[in-house]
Amino acid sequence: MAMNMRINKFSLIVFSTLLLTGLQSVWPNPVTFGKPAVVAQTPDARKAEADRLLQQGNEQFQTSQFEAALKFWSQALIIYREIKNRQGESQSLGNLGNAYYFLGNYVLAIDYQQQSLAIARSIKDRLGESHSLGSLGVAYDSLGNYALAIDYQQQRLAIAREIKDRLGESQSLGNLGNTYYSLGNYALAIDYQQQRLAIAREIKDRLGESHSLGNLGLAYDSLGNYALAIDYQQQHLAIAREIKDLNGEGTGLNNLGLALYKSGKLVEAEKILRTGIERWESLRDLLGKNDSYKISIFEEQASIYRILQQVLIAQNKTSLALEISERGRSRAFVELLTSRLVHKTTSQTLEPTVAKPTLSLLQQIAKQQNATLVEYSINYYGLKIQGKLEAKESEIYIWVIKPTGEIHYRKSDLKPLWQKENTTLAEFVTTSRNSIGARGTAFRGSINVTYNPDAPKATNKLKRLHELLINPIADLLPKNPNDRLIFIPQRSLFLVPFPALQNEQGKYLVEKHTILTAPSIQVLDLTHLQRLGNRKSKVGSGGEAIVVGNPTMPSVPPHPGDQPQQLASLPGAEKEVKAIAPLLNTKAITGSQATKASILQLLPRARIIHLATHGIFDDIRGLGSAIALAPDSSPPKPGEINGLLTAEEILDLKLQAELVVLSACDTGRGKITGDGVIGLSRSLISAGVPSVMVSLWSIPDAPTAELMSQFYTNLQQRHMDKAQALRQAMLTTMKSHPNPVDWAAFTLIGESE
Repeated sequence: MAMNMRINKFSLIVFSTLLLTGLQSVWPNPVTFGKPAVVAQTPDARKAEADRLLQQGNEQFQTSQFEAALKFWSQALIIYREIKNRQGESQSLGNLGNAYYFLGNYVLAIDYQQQSLAIARSIKDRLGESHSLGSLGVAYDSLGNYALAIDYQQQRLAIAREIKDRLGESQSLGNLGNTYYSLGNYALAIDYQQQRLAIAREIKDRLGESHSLGNLGLAYDSLGNYALAIDYQQQHLAIAREIKDLNGEGTGLNNLGLALYKSGKLVEAEKILRTGIERWESLRDLLGKNDSYKISIFEEQASIYRILQQVLIAQNKTSLALEISERGRSRAFVELLTSRLVHKTTSQTLEPTVAKPTLSLLQQIAKQQNATLVEYSINYYGLKIQGKLEAKESEIYIWVIKPTGEIHYRKSDLKPLWQKENTTLAEFVTTSRNSIGARGTAFRGSINVTYNPDAPKATNKLKRLHELLINPIADLLPKNPNDRLIFIPQRSLFLVPFPALQNEQGKYLVEKHTILTAPSIQVLDLTHLQRLGNRKSKVGSGGEAIVVGNPTMPSVPPHPGDQPQQLASLPGAEKEVKAIAPLLNTKAITGSQATKASILQLLPRARIIHLATHGIFDDIRGLGSAIALAPDSSPPKPGEINGLLTAEEILDLKLQAELVVLSACDTGRGKITGDGVIGLSRSLISAGVPSVMVSLWSIPDAPTAELMSQFYTNLQQRHMDKAQALRQAMLTTMKSHPNPVDWAAFTLIGESE
C-alpha cells in the first residue's frame, strides 16, 4: 500500500503556535473590532491609535480573519513609522511576516522578519529579536533550507534562555524538533518535542502542548508506531478543540486521518478526513474575497484531499475518490467565477454559495458538454532519501467520464520514473516540452525561456508521456475524431502538450482526437455559463473583433534590477494579423496605434480578441505574466512597466468576448498551484472570457501565422467550433511543418462552442 506523506511540511503543525503566541501585543485588554478610529493629533494619541490597530490585528488573526489582520497591521505600521516608534514598527513588521508565512508566501515572510530583526537589534529588544529569529527559522524550514532553519532556532533558543523566556524556549525546542524530523532524525525530533511538551505543561501553554503532542504523533507515525501516533494525535485534537484553535484542529484531523489510514483503519480514516476537509474549508471561508490569500492557504491544505483519495481507492470507492479529486482543485477559481457570474447576471450583493462537486453534478457537466472528460490526480507518498524525508510521486489516478455520464477509473505507475529514469514527473514534463526543439526558425521570443533545439530524444519523451497518460485509458476514449476530449490536468500536467503525444505507431494524439483542457470540471461548467451569458449580451451577439499585432515594443528589464531593453520587433506577427483581420471583418491594429490605453478601451466591446506580440511569463507570482503592447505617452504607475498588460490588471477587467487568442510565447505558463496555473489564461477567464487559446512554449513566427490563418478560416468560413477549428489547423500546419514545435504549442482552455 503506497503511503502518503504527512500533511505538507512538518513545521505546519507548529507554525500557528509561533504565530499566535509570538504576536506582539501592547494592549492588555481586548479592543472591540470595528470601533471607529479616533483622529489623533498628539504623538501619544497617535501611538495609542497604532497600538489599538496592532491589537485588533492580533485578535483578527487569532480568529483566522487574515485579511482584516493584515489591514490593521499595515495601518499600524504606517503610524509607527510616522511617529518614529521603532519598537511598534518592528512588532508590526514581525506580525505581517507571520501572516504571510501562514498564507504560504515564505519569501515575503522572510523579508518582513529580516526588517523586524534589524530594528529589534538596533533598539536592543531581545524579546523582539528572539521572535524574529524563530519566525525566520520556521520560514527557512518550509523552504527546505534546514541548516539555516537550525541556525536561527539555535540563536533564538540561546536568547530565550538568557532572558528566561520559557515560552520562547519551548517554541524553539519544538521548531528544532520539526527541522530534525524533516531531516529524518526522528529520535532527535522526539527528544526536542518531549522537552517542549514538558515546558508547555509547566507554564500551562495549552496551544504549545497541543502542537507538541501533534508533532510527536507525526514522528511516531514515521517510525511505524501507528498506535502511539494515533494516541498523540487524538490528544492534540482534543486540546485544539478545547481552546478553539481552528487551524490546529484541521491539522490534527489531517494527521490523525493519515495515521488511521496507515494502520489499516480505513473507515475511521475516511470519517476523520472528511471532517478535516470541512474544517479546512470553513477556515478558507473566513478569508473573504481575496483570491490570492485563498490560493496560498489552499496550497497548505491540499494534502488532505490526496490522502482521502487514497483511503477511498483502498476501499474501492473510486467514483467517490473522483468527487474528492474535483473538490480539491481550483476551489478559489470556482468561487471567484461563481461570484462574478452571479453579480454579472443579478443584482445580488451577497456572496453566492458554491456547489460542492457531487458525482451527479460532474456527470451532468459531461452530458451537457457532450464530451469525454479525463481528470488526472497525482498521488505522493513519503520516502526517506539520504536522511531526508521527501515526497515522491507514486501514481496518477485517472478518471474518465463519458458523455453518457458513465465513470471509469484507471491508474498509472510513476515509480519507474524516479527509480529507473532518475527523474520526477514535473522534471520529465518540463524536459519533454523543452526537448521538442526548434530548427533554427525565427521565434516570437519571450523572457526567461531556455530552448533546446534539435533534441534527439523528443519523440521518445512524447511517446513516454503517451504511455503514462493515455495508454491506461486509450480504450475509453472516443472513436470519432470529431468528438470532444477534455483533459483536466493537475500541477505539472498543465504543461503537457497533449496534441503532440505519440502512440507506439508514431501517431499524434491530435490526429485521433479533438482536444481541449480545463483547470477543473466545475470551471468547465462555469465557462459554459459565461458563454451563454455573453451570447445574450449585445457584445456577444455582434461585437467587433480586436486584432493586434507587432505593437511598438516596450522596454523591459531582462532580469529584475537590469536596465530595460526594448523587446524585438515582430514583423511575422504583423503579417499574421493582417492576414486574419479580413477573416474577422476588422482592421489590424499595429505599431504605435496599439497602445495599452487604446487597446484597453476596445477590449470590453470585443467579441473576439487576438493579440500577436511578445509574451512574458511569471512563475513566481503568476500575476506578473504579461502581454506586450505599445507604451503610452502618460507615465506608468509606480512599479508598472509602460506597455505591459499584466495578468493582475486583466483580472480586474470586465470582458464579454467569446474568445481570446494570445498568439505569443508561453502565454499558457505561470505559477503552477493546486488552483491551476496562475497567469494570463486564468485572469482572462475570471474577467469573463469562456474560451482562451494560449501557448506552452516559444512559438515560431511563420508556422504560427499559418496555423492562425487556418484556425480562423475554419472558425469563420467552415463554421467549425473552436476545438475542431484548432485541431484542423494543427493537422494542416503539420503537413508543411512536421516538427511539433511548429504546430503543437497551443491549447484551448474552456468552451469549444
